[in-house]
Amino acid sequence: MAALLCLSTTLPPSSFKGSFTKLRPSPCRFQSLKLNLRSRERRPLIVLNQADAFVAQAPLSSVRFRLDNLGPQPGSRKKAKRKGRGISAGQGNSCGFGMRGQKSRSGPGVRKGFEGGQMPLYRRIPKLKGIAGGMHAGLPKYVPVNLKDIEAAGFQEGEEVSLETLKKKGLINPSGRERKLPLKVLGDGEVRMKLNIKARAFSVAAKEKLEAAGCSLTVLPGRKKWVKPSVAKNLARAEEYFAKKRAAAADASEQASA
Repeated sequence: MAALLCLSTTLPPSSFKGSFTKLRPSPCRFQSLKLNLRSRERRPLIVLNQADAFVAQAPLSSVRFRLDNLGPQPGSRKKAKRKGRGISAGQGNSCGFGMRGQKSRSGPGVRKGFEGGQMPLYRRIPKLKGIAGGMHAGLPKYVPVNLKDIEAAGFQEGEEVSLETLKKKGLINPSGRERKLPLKVLGDGEVRMKLNIKARAFSVAAKEKLEAAGCSLTVLPGRKKWVKPSVAKNLARAEEYFAKKRAAAADASEQASA
């Protein structure tokens, strides 16, 4: 078949009249391809890019990857294009920034989310409540501790249980925002000894269990919120009014019982 193809390329098309007797075999001009494994091994390595060159030239070693020998492959990182330096930079007269407008001027540009003065997207979408929406309603207000934790902390009879003593025992370790939060005792577990517990708040179950165990409870005062003097005056007047009203109700109930 190769001889026929070679003959068809050498003889003129008009010499073939439809008879195979005129076809004569002629040696093919193409040499036969022979696979030589040794020659393939000696073939030079062709490198396409710098990263391949680094991989091909770097010998395999048993050096572990560490923070001091990590780095990008050569050719994988390149410098950013330096734009806005005139028409000689080869990027056009405006260098991709357009002809006019705020974003084509020098300076900081516009802030993230700015939509030209219209109502931006982050103000158009509905907001979530609580901590999911970034509000303070879902943030913790106390450092909680359960009764079973107080029992397991190794307090002795009559000792004081407070935020400072719990920190010394290593029972709680508040950090960040929780360092300024007060203590709240929860009612999970039991306490079988009499303790002097000082906290900002007690849950209903914890208060019942501690009173049944004979513990003394001290509710620490909270930090008062600053209010205007006029509002503070009105609050004081309201407190005085309701105190008089409670006293009058107590006197009326004593007279009725007598």
